[in-house]
Amino acid sequence: MGRQGLLRRCEVCGAYTLSQDKCPKCGGPVRTPHPPKFSPDDRFAKYRLAMKLTSGILKVSDEVREKILKSLLKT
Repeated sequence: MGRQGLLRRCEVCGAYTLSQDKCPKCGGPVRTPHPPKFSPDDRFAKYRLAMKLTSGILKVSDEVREKILKSLLKT
């Protein structure tokens, strides 16, 4: 296993640690600070796009939103 998988970051205080379960400084939960690997064959891209459109994170007009969602749900 590579060294990249060992490093964790506390969600509460932002400290980096090698502890796998909780932060040694504040006791908060830890998670891996690295983004997932990029894949050109991203099977879930259409679901993320639909989520961003329906939640309002991605700002587009109503007409464009409906066209995109209709094409995403069709496939």
